[in-house]
Amino acid sequence: MSNVPVAVVTGSNKGIGFAIVRALCKQFPGDVYLTARDPGRGREAVAKLQEEGLHALFHQLDIDDLQSIRALRDFLKEKYGGLNVLVNNAGIAFKVHDTTPFAVQAEVTLKTNFFGTRNVCTELLPLVKPYGRVVNVSSMASSSALGGCSRELQQKFRSNTITEDELVELMTKFVEDTKKSVHEREGWPNTAYGVSKIGVTVLSRIQARMLNEKRKGDHILLNACCPGWVRTDMAGPRATKSPDEGAETPVYLALLPSDADGPHGQFVSNKTVQTW
Repeated sequence: MSNVPVAVVTGSNKGIGFAIVRALCKQFPGDVYLTARDPGRGREAVAKLQEEGLHALFHQLDIDDLQSIRALRDFLKEKYGGLNVLVNNAGIAFKVHDTTPFAVQAEVTLKTNFFGTRNVCTELLPLVKPYGRVVNVSSMASSSALGGCSRELQQKFRSNTITEDELVELMTKFVEDTKKSVHEREGWPNTAYGVSKIGVTVLSRIQARMLNEKRKGDHILLNACCPGWVRTDMAGPRATKSPDEGAETPVYLALLPSDADGPHGQFVSNKTVQTW
C-alpha cells in the first residue's frame, strides 16, 4: 500500500473534468486519476496530457454502474489505503431543443447526476482520509431551479435537518411526478437538470453535516460548487468561460490547505460561498 496521496476526478476525459485533472496534475502532490466510462477515450485523454508533459493515471468508472464504482473503491483501498481528493464531476444534460419526452429526460438526468453521484459518495466517502477534500460539481442551475420550486419544496431543500433518505424520496418523487405529468402542479420547476443539481447541492450539505457528526476530528472539507457557464459539449460554444476557467473553483476547493476549516457544506461559485 503506497503512502502517495491520491485524487480522483469522475467524468474527466473531456470538458471541465479534463481541465480539473490538468490543473491537479500541476498542483496536487500525488497521483491523479482521470476516469471515464469508455477506457479508449480515457486513455486518449491521458495521452493528451502526457503530450503536455503532465502525468495522469487512468481508471475506468461509469457512475451509472454500481459494480464499476465498487471496482474503483476496491482498487483505491488496496493500492492507496483510501483517498485524499474526490471531485464528483460526472454529469449529463439534455440539449435545450431535445425532443425526448420530459419524463424520460427527468429519469435519465437524475439517474446519473443525482443517484449516480450519490452512489459514488456512498462507496468512496468512507475511504476519504483525514484532511481529505470532496468537491461535488453542481451548478447555478440548482439555485435558479430552487427559485422555481414551490415555497414548501424550497423549505425542504433549505432545511438544515433534511436527511439523505428524505432527499432521495423527493428526487424520486420528482421523477414519478413527471411521469404522471403533474410535476408543475406539485411545485416542481420545468428543468430536469436543475432539479438534479438541487439534489447534488443538498446532498453535499447533508454529507458535510454527517462528517461533522461522525468524523469531526478528521478535518475533511466537503462542498458543492458551480464551475460557471463553460464552453463544453454540454453548454455549447457560446458559454463565457473556457474549461480551464471552469476548473478554477473545483480545483480551489480540492486543494484547500490542511489548516483550512472552511468552506464546508457550502455552495461555492467563483471561489465565493453563495447563499443557498
